[in-house]
Amino acid sequence: MRDQPAQLLGLLFALAAATAYGCNISFARLASFEGLPGTALVFYRVFAVAAFMVVAVPLLGLRMMVPPAERGAIAVLGLGTVVVGVAYLSAVAFIPVTVAVVIFYTFPILIVLASPFVEGTRPSAARLGLALAAFVGVVMVVGPVFRSLDPRGLTLAAMASLGATVQFFAAARCRHAETAAKVFWVHVIVLPATAIIGFATGAMVPPAALLAAPVAVVMTIGGYVVGFVLQLVALARAPAVAAGLAFCLEPVVAALTSTAVLGERLTPGQIAGGALVLAVIVTNVILEHRRCRSAAATGDPARSRASLT
Repeated sequence: MRDQPAQLLGLLFALAAATAYGCNISFARLASFEGLPGTALVFYRVFAVAAFMVVAVPLLGLRMMVPPAERGAIAVLGLGTVVVGVAYLSAVAFIPVTVAVVIFYTFPILIVLASPFVEGTRPSAARLGLALAAFVGVVMVVGPVFRSLDPRGLTLAAMASLGATVQFFAAARCRHAETAAKVFWVHVIVLPATAIIGFATGAMVPPAALLAAPVAVVMTIGGYVVGFVLQLVALARAPAVAAGLAFCLEPVVAALTSTAVLGERLTPGQIAGGALVLAVIVTNVILEHRRCRSAAATGDPARSRASLT
């Protein structure tokens, strides 16, 4: 049972992590202007995390063992993470950050729609209504400028959203593994996978090439590493649902950063569409939070755990 001060501190860390992640994507687009592919940026940022884990594991005495029954789920989680990282950072080389972010953040809705097929759960009318509202919001964002958007960017952003959906369902199947172990083994999968993709597509660049956009690279890699570490700290103190609500700040920060750093502009209709999608995501997390509290009040731990996953 977490105490209230610890939860509050966890939420503050979650907000800081969301801010770091939100800045990350805009600087990835800035780096793409200098010819640095998203795949290469993913490789180098994962390399930075791997280096951090090599130091942290022996220093903190972290356990890296994963229960045999959950190793397959960890592998799927790693592959989903590869898709998210490579597709999301690559998408912004072809479409504005704001459009990529809105398309990517449809993954909570995809989870609602896919849950009957993956987990055998029946979505409520409220959930289906939220899914419809999110779809309308995406159409509002993409529709006005659809002809001027590169299909490659739209496809990559959609792939990232699908990858995030896979991540969610895979993570729900490895509840017993320690968080540090999940992080370690996921990045063990991501590092060689991104290297293979990079070399196969000609997107891998030598470390010296990163000097073409040093500020953008530092902000992209640093934003991911800082956000990643703060996310772990946050989830150790705050419930997943409450932290999830805080992470809804990420697309807002990404939109604001893209305006400040990249000079991107949105039409009023696109702003309204993005706000609608964000409102749907926030509402969805709030519903989960209420369900969790209701389950805890009625003494149903199984229902409470299910609502947290």
